[in-house]
Amino acid sequence: MRRFIPSTSCLIAFDTSARHMSFTKAANELHMTQGAVSRQVAILEEYLNVKLFERINRRLILTEAGRDYAAQVSTILKQIEMATFQVMTYNSLASVLNLAILPTFGVKWLIPRLAKFAAAHPDVLLNLSTEVLPFDFNTRQVDAAIHFGEPDWPDTVMVRLMGEEVVPVCSKALAERLGSVDDLANLTLLQHTTRPQAWQDWFRHVGVDCPNALSGPRFEQLAMVIQAAVAGMGVALMPKFMVETEIGLGQLHVPFPLAVKSPQSYYLVYPEKNAGKAAILKFREWILNEAQGG
Repeated sequence: MRRFIPSTSCLIAFDTSARHMSFTKAANELHMTQGAVSRQVAILEEYLNVKLFERINRRLILTEAGRDYAAQVSTILKQIEMATFQVMTYNSLASVLNLAILPTFGVKWLIPRLAKFAAAHPDVLLNLSTEVLPFDFNTRQVDAAIHFGEPDWPDTVMVRLMGEEVVPVCSKALAERLGSVDDLANLTLLQHTTRPQAWQDWFRHVGVDCPNALSGPRFEQLAMVIQAAVAGMGVALMPKFMVETEIGLGQLHVPFPLAVKSPQSYYLVYPEKNAGKAAILKFREWILNEAQGG
């Protein structure tokens, strides 16, 4: 059955024009003439029988249909590009592993160790992307992921890597204002969006009442929380291993060495259908050894 798909030339011209909101800028990126890009978009609109752009005073404005279509086309083109890069690697490598990682965990713990993995397994090409929350493996070009939380990701194999201990950290100026743990309740508490109860749990464990434990500016990534603490915006509750560098440089201080073990853990996660994939098995063995201090 014939697929109802426009030409990729038209889709690329549309996607590029939608990103720049300009045929001229799209033409510069694609090394085409402005007229050629405009014609490709016109052909696409005729094919769809839908107007994608309004042309107002020489400005491009996406129609409602154009906005929806642009978002989907952009995602699909990126997936095609990733699939193309991946298949091109088969000319020289035995296997590819597409791994989704937690951004700060990746930067602070995983990536500094990856040279050892590459040396041990030169036949595996490891591609990294970032994901903060669990996702559907069926809709992403991802073979495995690093997850922090509970072992509750459906239809997957979850391999526990390690736990963590969290401690309060802040700038030197804020640390000097703290006489006791109770004083923390009077400072700005920096929050992480995926760990909304972290401060509440920590105060409960150390036996301090803090009515505003859930209050404070929220950040999507732990790296943002770290930088906010370095900048003196407030006190952060951080896994110890993620702030070792900043503490060593004197950028952050631990006002009270009251480490509390997190109730959650780090996991290597992959769909059950990938359980026998050679690259995953190699990575699983290696990262377990690293997590156990090997």
